[in-house]
Amino acid sequence: MPQMGESIAEGTLSRWLKKVGDSVKRDEPMFEISTDKVDAEIPAPSAGVLVEILVQEGQTVPVQTVVARLETDASVAAEVKGQRSEVKAGGGASLPPSPVPAGDGTTASPTTTAPRPAAKSEEPLQKPPQTSDLRPQTSTPGNLEERLRTKSSPLVRKIAAEHGIELTGLAGSGLAGRVTKKDILAVIESGVKPAASMHAPAAIDTHGPPVEPWPGDRVEPMTKIRRLTAEHMTLARRTAAHVTTFHEIDLTRIAKIRQQRKTEFEAQTGEKLTYLPFILQAALQGLAKFPVINAVASGDRIIYRKAYNIGIAVALDWGLIVPVVKNADNLSLAGLTRSLNDIAGRARSKKLRPEEVEGATFTITNYGVFGSIAGTPIIPVGTSAILGIGAIEKRAKVLPGVDGEDTIAIRTCAYFALSFDHRIVDGADADRFMAFLKTTLETATEPAA
Repeated sequence: MPQMGESIAEGTLSRWLKKVGDSVKRDEPMFEISTDKVDAEIPAPSAGVLVEILVQEGQTVPVQTVVARLETDASVAAEVKGQRSEVKAGGGASLPPSPVPAGDGTTASPTTTAPRPAAKSEEPLQKPPQTSDLRPQTSTPGNLEERLRTKSSPLVRKIAAEHGIELTGLAGSGLAGRVTKKDILAVIESGVKPAASMHAPAAIDTHGPPVEPWPGDRVEPMTKIRRLTAEHMTLARRTAAHVTTFHEIDLTRIAKIRQQRKTEFEAQTGEKLTYLPFILQAALQGLAKFPVINAVASGDRIIYRKAYNIGIAVALDWGLIVPVVKNADNLSLAGLTRSLNDIAGRARSKKLRPEEVEGATFTITNYGVFGSIAGTPIIPVGTSAILGIGAIEKRAKVLPGVDGEDTIAIRTCAYFALSFDHRIVDGADADRFMAFLKTTLETATEPAA
């Protein structure tokens, strides 16, 4: 199990892409993993034959856990593949069992009369406790246990700081007692700080009372990315004071510029020119003019971010992910286009690195690509605003004519929604930002490449 980020201590093996007996090329994807940061395909470290799978799909194990064994010796690999062919031909044979790691760290060799129990092989290598112990710990400050416990993810530390919770007072359900997001949410939901009570509730369902299936219903467990999305959305909704303002923006000038430039742009850059880079450029100008939109609440403080890191929501077949364009204000229209296409493509192919899905200061979600004309997006934790873009379509609009009479014209328009955190962003600030965005896009001139 690879280390996919400094704060990542464990990962879930979500899917095997190879079967025992399959040949594997160096750097060919072998399996998929999910962490609390990103989903990714993991390549083979060398060429060979997959001879044993030690961690099954759905298991969560610590980083550096051996999840499978590759045989790189050509003669042994050929023997394994031959045995696999015999299995297929005979229908009832099986490959010889591989050594099983024993509980004391040694290796036990199964015999033909005592094969490895199937049920045991499917158990997780390490089962975290189902609930977190909220009682203060007695370990010496600064010892190994405490350092492991307090080395939680940045998100968990931020949530704890905002609510005045000491992580050293908790033993979580993660590896080595690490406090996870689920643990910290349970503490917040309970309303009891660990330092104030020795007997706080051990487990609280932050998603409401359980709902039982009815006869004929199909029940499926949530995928890793779906569970994480549920946790993020619940936390975000509970943290920020959500308000959404809507503005209709006329994109006719942008549409004309795009139409005039798209053929030349694609020839020069190899990228398709969409509306999003134009909108992003205008939004970046607005963030510079209204810095509170790029800020974040931290207790009774406001942190004004110097960086302009733009999160772009990407819909995947298996969930939602928000990769981040770092220092987007330093990029030209062509640079923004390349960055947007790059992160979207690598998000869909599970090639993103953990650092590429964190650190956003402002987010854009383009739900209009699915036909939605308006929405009220949820503000990601750690930011104060998110911009939603509705469907861009032609509409009949009433415009003043040259002779002073009103006239009806066909215009390319869209509804833009800004959800903002009313703890630090006033409605007037949000509307000024949106009015600036509207004016900038509606009076756009040929931008720099």
